[in-house]
Amino acid sequence: MPTNKQAQIRYQTLDRCFSNFGRRYYIEDLMQECNKALFFQAGIEKGVQIRQIRQDISDMETIWDIPLCRRREGKKVYYHYNTSSYSINNQLLNEMEVNQLKETIYMLNRFKGMPQFTWMEEILARIENDFNLRQTPKNIVAFEQNPYLKGLNLFSDIFNAIVNKQTLTIVYQRFFKEKKQYIFHPYFLKQYNNRWFLFGLCHFSKQEPSLIILALDRIEKISYSNEPYIENNDINFDEYFEDVIGVSVYNKQLEKVVLEIDNVLFPYVHTKPLHGSQKIKSQNEETTTIELSLIINYEAENLFLSYIDKIKIVSPIHLREKMLIRLKEAMKKNQ
Repeated sequence: MPTNKQAQIRYQTLDRCFSNFGRRYYIEDLMQECNKALFFQAGIEKGVQIRQIRQDISDMETIWDIPLCRRREGKKVYYHYNTSSYSINNQLLNEMEVNQLKETIYMLNRFKGMPQFTWMEEILARIENDFNLRQTPKNIVAFEQNPYLKGLNLFSDIFNAIVNKQTLTIVYQRFFKEKKQYIFHPYFLKQYNNRWFLFGLCHFSKQEPSLIILALDRIEKISYSNEPYIENNDINFDEYFEDVIGVSVYNKQLEKVVLEIDNVLFPYVHTKPLHGSQKIKSQNEETTTIELSLIINYEAENLFLSYIDKIKIVSPIHLREKMLIRLKEAMKKNQ
């Protein structure tokens, strides 16, 4: 059934007409009122015809089971509710709306592990109680997430610091390194491969602040700093990651990566491109050759390695040689 904006405007208009006992609305009147509403609320000049209004009335009877009366006056019929106090806006949700709300709640519940969305738990509990949705079918949507990831407890404070342009003092410990303390101007949060990463401007001793990336699971502690916040006026993060896979952005030139892919694998690579620049160069009965334009980073290397038994790295040569070295090391460790 139609649930778009135009349909909703017509439903609401018909609802007002049906509950107005001060006037008799014939089908032509209902069409005229709907067309007025469509023009004033949506700017639609080409109105609907009587056939659409009849379909809308039928839909309203199916969706809301409206108590509609049809009164004949000569050869014409006018419409009204059996009581002027009735309105579709006063009704409980119908079955279709209940099912849609259930699925929405299922999806929103996936955010419960994120500290920034703890406020959702009370609201969702209230909705489930008010609409009697506690006894619901099993979930039919699953999202990939890791609620046990270290550092998620800091997500809310970092998120708020970005929104409120607050400088932070961050205690950070890289793997197998000593802890260090940074004055940090947070700009952007990005998730990749089930981990969260923070991008921002960092103060180093006797150096100009520079953009760095910190993994949330390596942050030991954060606190607010009195250092004046340096705003991000230079980096568009939507564009910042265009030339890479993952989160590691190096100051390197774009390279053309040419891969020859077995046709057994290609449908998967075609439906889920390795990178946004992916395009087909040639194809035969056994393989498909694609070209990527990107900055080669560690995440790209790992992605190519995950398909290495079904792809041949045609170019660049240095990437093929590096993959061979990593494969040889893997073979030594697993002999």
